[in-house]
Amino acid sequence: MSEKQSKIGLWTTTALVVGNTIGSGIFLLPSSLASFGSISLIGWMVTTVGSMAIALTFGYLSKHIPKTGGPYAYTKASFGDFAAFWVAWGYWISIWVGSAAIVTAFIAYLGVFFPYLTENSFAGLIMALTTLWFLVWVNSKGIKTAGRLALVTTIIKILPIILVGCIGIFYLDWNHFESFNISGKSDLKAILATVSITLWAFLGIESASVAGENVKDPEKNIGKATVIGTSVLGLLYMISSVAIIGLVSPLDLQQSTAPFADAAAILWGENGRYIIAAGATISCFGALNGWTLLVGQMPLAAAQDALFPREFKKLNKHGTPLFGIIFSTVLVSILVVMGKSDGLIKQFQFMILLATIACVIPYVFSTAGYFIISAEKGLFGKEGHLSKIIIAAIGFIFSVWAIAGSGNDTVFWGFILLLIGIPFYIIIQVRKKQIK
Repeated sequence: MSEKQSKIGLWTTTALVVGNTIGSGIFLLPSSLASFGSISLIGWMVTTVGSMAIALTFGYLSKHIPKTGGPYAYTKASFGDFAAFWVAWGYWISIWVGSAAIVTAFIAYLGVFFPYLTENSFAGLIMALTTLWFLVWVNSKGIKTAGRLALVTTIIKILPIILVGCIGIFYLDWNHFESFNISGKSDLKAILATVSITLWAFLGIESASVAGENVKDPEKNIGKATVIGTSVLGLLYMISSVAIIGLVSPLDLQQSTAPFADAAAILWGENGRYIIAAGATISCFGALNGWTLLVGQMPLAAAQDALFPREFKKLNKHGTPLFGIIFSTVLVSILVVMGKSDGLIKQFQFMILLATIACVIPYVFSTAGYFIISAEKGLFGKEGHLSKIIIAAIGFIFSVWAIAGSGNDTVFWGFILLLIGIPFYIIIQVRKKQIK
């Protein structure tokens, strides 16, 4: 396969951004936010603006550093090897831990149609592992094949969200919006908390930049795909959130385990539940495919710079970092098996929260790195550059703010997770010197 044929275009790259970002989270977040009241809509707006600032900054950076690895490549160019390793380590962990959560949610939604999968834990486990390794096979065929699957699943899975949002807004009960802030916190603290929660729904907007050199005309298409994808996400999230708050009563929404399904049932009856379950199933499958693709790309970029073990830079005949995908999927499989033990469920959920922190930290480094890149290239003072600096600053402040809103314990353990990578960095550096 030629280099040109193996690369993905603008719309496939945009589908990768949207597909990777819309996972199981959007189908569960309305219930998580119900305890705050309609003030959560402000949280959505702040998160959308902050995410757009980050997306635009990724677009700016991709024009100067159109390399595979995205946040990793930007951090390496700005802060050097150690910071780059830290970002790659944390981001890699966040992807495979997040994949374990997504495949678990995939089985839960699939269980609506095949109850045996949720009633029999062994059957559910086998289906989860089969799905994981099927997607390893799909991605082994190259990024073009995986990208096509992302395009198809993205188109299908956003339809239920569009239907609930666009139709639901005509049946709103405005009384549901009167409970503005029921969290018991000040408005500012409530908004900060909702921002940290809603940010989970935007993790993945960096997908185009991670694919990097696998994108046609990366200097142009990475930025365009990231901004278009983030805009679509923000619009979908806002419309659907307003619709669900207006359809489902505040008390029922707080107790709901499937808010989109409950909203669909109000609109279309019980058949609506199956429509949303189908959308959620496809959503999880598409997101899992995208994360399977990315889980090999980040360590590949780091390994090419001798910051990850050299095994991760091995490519198969389709140009796929198959070792990285297989090794990471083994770790995902272990987590899925562990998740079947009731005694480990809380620890598993806590790891998901830590993974979110690990994924936001690359945003901090990337947005801050734009200032360094601008200084090195003498961009300060040039016409039109001030607006880019302001946008990057907004992205940086938003990222730090989101981490702060996650709570002291989560931030503490999140940094512990990153510190665990330091011994591995030392070992890699020692090996590199021995080879020299």
